[in-house]
Amino acid sequence: MRILYVDAAGQLQILTEMPPGWDKANLKSAELLWIDLNHVESKEITEQFLTQQFGFHPLAIDDALNETHLPKVDDWETYLYIALQDIAAEANLHTITLPELDLFLGKQYLVTYHMDEVTAVDRVWQLCQRHQRWLQHGADHLVYRIIDEIVNNYTAVTEQLEAQIVQLEGQIFTHPSADLLERLAHYKRLVLHIRRTLVPQREVVNKLARDTFLVIGEKDQVYFRDVYDHMVRLYNQSDSVRDLLTGTMELNLSVMNNRMNDVMKTLTIITTLFMPLTFITGFFGMNFFQATLPLRAWTGTGMLAFTLAGMILLPLSMFYWMRRRAWM
Repeated sequence: MRILYVDAAGQLQILTEMPPGWDKANLKSAELLWIDLNHVESKEITEQFLTQQFGFHPLAIDDALNETHLPKVDDWETYLYIALQDIAAEANLHTITLPELDLFLGKQYLVTYHMDEVTAVDRVWQLCQRHQRWLQHGADHLVYRIIDEIVNNYTAVTEQLEAQIVQLEGQIFTHPSADLLERLAHYKRLVLHIRRTLVPQREVVNKLARDTFLVIGEKDQVYFRDVYDHMVRLYNQSDSVRDLLTGTMELNLSVMNNRMNDVMKTLTIITTLFMPLTFITGFFGMNFFQATLPLRAWTGTGMLAFTLAGMILLPLSMFYWMRRRAWM
């Protein structure tokens, strides 16, 4: 647990646990309270804390503690329950994780809960410690800041994906391979995974920007509308990345097929050139000269020279003819 507490006098306190004797009255008297619960070992203790200190509905607590679901927002009149998903990617984009972030937003307080590290929460927390002006606009503004950081994370990962795909596209003409196609297929799965999260998350932000809630001021709905515009552009960018990925995969398959056709054409030409040679050697390898035939007169050096000349000139003639027909 970590706590940012701004009292009625505007003094900021940074705590690591609830002070002894705190109750709901202390929470309501706060100018702003942000409690971040992360890496919680006991869900039972967390459930008891959220119930006793804030009186959240058991269904909302159960959603936060026990269920993994897509982004959504539930209105409980005096507070909102919001489920979001941040994004984190390895440097080589081998894996992408979507850690869940659950928020309880009240008029003067914000409770965030997450089992995994959420970089958006950490960045906003550090900025609030360095610049207290971030805490002067209320708890709903903190939610806007967190969502804006989440959108920035998605944008960074999407741009990284696009850069990787463009880099692979340049390798297609030099080193097309099945391994390259496998990496493109992996990136395609990542893009689809991201898009499945972006759609409901965009609708959550749209509700926060358009609907009327007691805990969100009209002045902050303007900020949520701005984030919604960013998410619309982000979704369109993911469309572009998906189209780029599809085109790159088709290009890779086309280049590989063209290379295979070139190999098959080369092998066919070689086979065609050696076909008359095989016929000649097979024909004159038969025992014609043992029979009483006119060919008996051709035995010896003359017949050998004639056969060798035919075996040399015939493939050369066929090669020249193929070049004239632009078959190679």
